[in-house]
Amino acid sequence: MLFTFYLFFDKIVSKGDIMKDNDCIFCKIINGEIPSKKIYEDEKVVVIMDVNPMVDGHVLVIPKEHYTDFTSLDEDISNHIHMVVKKIIPDLMSKLGAKGLTQAVNYGETQVVKHFHLHLLPDYGLKKAEKTIDEVYEIIK
Repeated sequence: MLFTFYLFFDKIVSKGDIMKDNDCIFCKIINGEIPSKKIYEDEKVVVIMDVNPMVDGHVLVIPKEHYTDFTSLDEDISNHIHMVVKKIIPDLMSKLGAKGLTQAVNYGETQVVKHFHLHLLPDYGLKKAEKTIDEVYEIIK
């Protein structure tokens, strides 16, 4: 299997078929080194509660393989991420009483963690987060 790396070449390692960045917080979460509140997981992605939610139910869809940003995603993982989103959105919205949902991807300087992740932000008429992460997790898990 051939991989091309643009950034962090000295820190990225192969573990089986999954590429990891030893300094990446999301890779550490995926490896179980850092705890998270998972609401979905399969062989390719994990969906976790955002620790700094903009709204109640703000979750992150993260591929288990380390992709720096959306430009490095291959078609298979991109399609899989969107399939997972389509699968979890109805449950997420109904359990939280959301009226809509926004998907967001940061890129460049606005992408704080350089491991691709998709934000899912339930919409309640633009109100801010009111519940704790633990309260929301108990509702949607």
